[in-house]
Amino acid sequence: MRINKYLADQNIASRRKADEMIKAKRVSINGKIAQLGDDVKPTDKVTVKKDSKEIGHLYFAYNKPRDVLTHSAKGDDMDINKMVKGKTEGAKVFPLGRLDKDSHGLIILTNDGRITGKLLNPEENHEKEYIVETDTKIDEAFAKALEKGVVIKEEYSKLTYKTKPCLVTILGYRKFSIVITEGKKRQVRRMVEALKHQVKDLTRVRIMNIKVGAMKENTVRRITGGELQQFLTDLGMKK
Repeated sequence: MRINKYLADQNIASRRKADEMIKAKRVSINGKIAQLGDDVKPTDKVTVKKDSKEIGHLYFAYNKPRDVLTHSAKGDDMDINKMVKGKTEGAKVFPLGRLDKDSHGLIILTNDGRITGKLLNPEENHEKEYIVETDTKIDEAFAKALEKGVVIKEEYSKLTYKTKPCLVTILGYRKFSIVITEGKKRQVRRMVEALKHQVKDLTRVRIMNIKVGAMKENTVRRITGGELQQFLTDLGMKK
């Protein structure tokens, strides 16, 4: 097994980060400095030297306002990196997943590339919860149709896709909560539209055990303690 894949499989670093560690001569195999492309056998002893300048893995909850892009703002647009500059304890972080410009609520920010695939892979069935307000009245038939899964069109193609079963709770005349375990682009909006309604407001309030709670918009809080431990454990990770 290649050394960068080994480090990734051991949850020590992402492959990209592993390559950086190898280039910096921080990785050894059986006492010998590792080189890019080296192979690791089951009987080999791999050690990683800590970098005293490295901040370490940090995780943050961010309450994204409407009209803020998740990535790559152009012109006068604002994206999350611009909005949280100076608020993440010196760490260069990135958003895990997306939340479209018209939606608001919880985004997890981190500098830990190891967890990206583990969180975003739909096969892992990690829950995401949203509060949705529609333009017209909803009823139990609407909720049950969403829960069973609805057929939506794939963007930029003629293909269709049936969404996975989910959990829907009606909260009011035009308001409901929905818990999904996948995350196709604009999925909740497209599910609602498939049932002949339109979304007026969409807020993500939870990702797994991380909740936006009473956070004000455009604020950041560090995820620590038992909350962080539960999050990483559910991802199959260690701090």
